[in-house]
Formats: sequence, C-alpha cells, structure tokens
Amino acid sequence: MPDAKSKSLFNRKNPLLAKRISSRLLTEGCDAKDTWHLEISLLGSGLEFTPGDSLAVLPKNDPKLVEEIISSLGFSGEEIVPTPNKEETLLRKAITENYVITTPDKKLLKAINEKAGPTEWQDLMEPDRKIELNNFLWGRSVIDLLKAHPEVKFQPTEFVALLKKLNVRLYSVASSLASKPNEVHLTVAVVEYESFGRIRQGVCSSWLTERIDDDTPIPCFITPGKGFRLPNPDDETPIIMCGPGTGIAPFRAFLQERQATNAQGNAWLFFGEIHEDTCHFYKDEWESYLADGTLNKLTTAWSRDQEEKIYIQHKMLEHGAEFWKWIEQGAIFYVCGDAQRMAPDVDHALHQIIAKHGGKSEEEAVAYVKEMLSEKRYRRDVY
Repeated sequence: MPDAKSKSLFNRKNPLLAKRISSRLLTEGCDAKDTWHLEISLLGSGLEFTPGDSLAVLPKNDPKLVEEIISSLGFSGEEIVPTPNKEETLLRKAITENYVITTPDKKLLKAINEKAGPTEWQDLMEPDRKIELNNFLWGRSVIDLLKAHPEVKFQPTEFVALLKKLNVRLYSVASSLASKPNEVHLTVAVVEYESFGRIRQGVCSSWLTERIDDDTPIPCFITPGKGFRLPNPDDETPIIMCGPGTGIAPFRAFLQERQATNAQGNAWLFFGEIHEDTCHFYKDEWESYLADGTLNKLTTAWSRDQEEKIYIQHKMLEHGAEFWKWIEQGAIFYVCGDAQRMAPDVDHALHQIIAKHGGKSEEEAVAYVKEMLSEKRYRRDVY
C-alpha cells in the first residue's frame, strides 16, 4: 500500500486516475431534474478521505462544443498551443481539457470588440456596468460570441490566451471509507437549461453522468473539509444535519461513518427535494438508520407536492421547540447545499427559533448564533 507521503501526492498536477464502478439515477420518473449516485473505485490508490471532505474532479468539455468552436474559427484542431501551465499541446486537447469554453472571459469580449468594431456588449464593459454585463452574459458561452461576429479571426495561440483556465469541480463525498472501503461516492445533479436556442449543461455534471463510461479515467484528488467534521464516536454531542438536494451528500457519509463506528450522540436529519415519490434520495438507507438507531429523527420537506411550497426552513420552524431543545443540549448544526437561497433561509429560521423558543430578543439571538459559530456548533458547507 502507498505510504502517507505518496497519498499526499494526488493533486491537480498529479491527480488520481480513478474509474467509475457504477451509477444510478436517483430521480427516476422526475421530469424536472436528473440527480445521479456515482460510485468510483479507489482500489490500490491509497487515497484516503474523511466524511466532510470533497472530491476535486478535473472534467472535460463537451466534444461537440469543442468541434463547433474549432470549426467556427477555421482551425483544424491540430495546431500547437500552450496550456495554462505553459506546456505545448494540440488545440483540440487544450480546449477539451485545459480551458473554459462556456463562460467567456472579459479578455475575449474585449478582443472581439477590438477586432469587430462596435459590438452589442461594448458599452457594458465599463466598470460601473458589471451587473448589466453579467445579465447580458447569462446563458451565453464562448461559441455565442464567436457566432455573433463570424468575421473576427484569431490565431490559435492568440485565442487560447483569451480563455480562462478550466478549474476542478468539488463534490462533497457521499460515503465513508469505514463503511465502503476503496470507494468514494458522489451525489451529482446535472445542470441543464435552455437559453438563446441552445441546451446548456454544466461542464462536470454532464461529463460525469452522460459522457463517460466505466473505463474512462476520472482525474481527481481530495480537498479536505476541515471545518465539516463529526464529533468523536464516543462523544455524546447531538448533531443536526440539514442537506436539501445534493446537499445530502456529506450527511450520507456522516451516517455511514456513525453506523460503522457506533457513534453515541443523537442525530437528526433534515432533507428536502421537490417530490417525495421521485426525489427521495437514499430513502431505504435513512429507514435502515432509523431502525438501528444510527439516526434518531428524519424530517423531510417536499416543495412541489402541495399548492404551497414547503422548504427545509419551514420544517425547522414547525419543529422549533424540539430543535431548540437539541441546540440547548449542545448540538452541532450542519448545513450543506445552495448558498444563494437555502443557506440564508435556513440561517434566518435558526435565528427565529432561538428568539422564539429561547425567549431571546433579536439582538440576543444574533449574539447566540455568533457564539455557535465561534464554538464551531454551526458549520456550513455551501456553494
């Protein structure tokens, strides 16, 4: 087996080339979204992780989009260009593996503007019009800008210099090595929407779920989630886990770890999605954990199963008295998932519960939450 030093060598420059073991659709019958469970082999790699860590994945761009860009620029794809690390490679390989070809960089906007003369985004490049520029760019990718001005030509090296570096994507690990040795599991929602007559997809989510097979190497490495950790197994500190949608991933890992280590503290899981019948991820597992005491309480919210939308924060408020009791017993409150809407709504609900059931003023509730944060009893992994 590799030693500790060799394990640490897996990084962006030297990723583990892992292989998928299996995949299954978690949203069978749901027209609104595709969310997948992926199992990836770590056999023989020595790669280790702790529940709460993330798997960093280096994805590849959609080959159809790559070819469309090459064609629109009049290239062959065989031209030699530098990567962001200044290594020489073929253009096709570079824009497949090394560069962003979805969200345009401002350098590309400026370059097209200079070559084409006035463009529809010329006036939006001013520093005080960032919001308008972002609104214009929403749903547009590099190919849209190139198609808008087909008269603009670039040299291959010049073109890649105008693109951003393709970065890793982070996915919370959804399994525990104590329970599933030599494997890492992921919960992946496919990002897909239509804009300006095109179907747009998330680079990594579509690659992992639609464009690879069990023989495709998946370049990956672990990014530690040091602030998102379980108490020691013999610690009786209660935990409350809030993970709507794919935010459930680290808590599946938490519960596998708790079962494998016979953890002592009580555990309460909040999970939410749009429909109970088609989106109840890992339902059988939760029921098994409830049966054996690994999980003490499960509270769910299904936003589209009734006329009025019900979300996780509503369920927190509904169970406010008991929630406060757990918090007063020293519970650690973990939140994972959407940073834009869910996390602020959950945070607001937490303040409301503390004020109402703790008999505190608004200012006292704010101070109480700050204390929870400083004591690491309120931990968030939001994106």
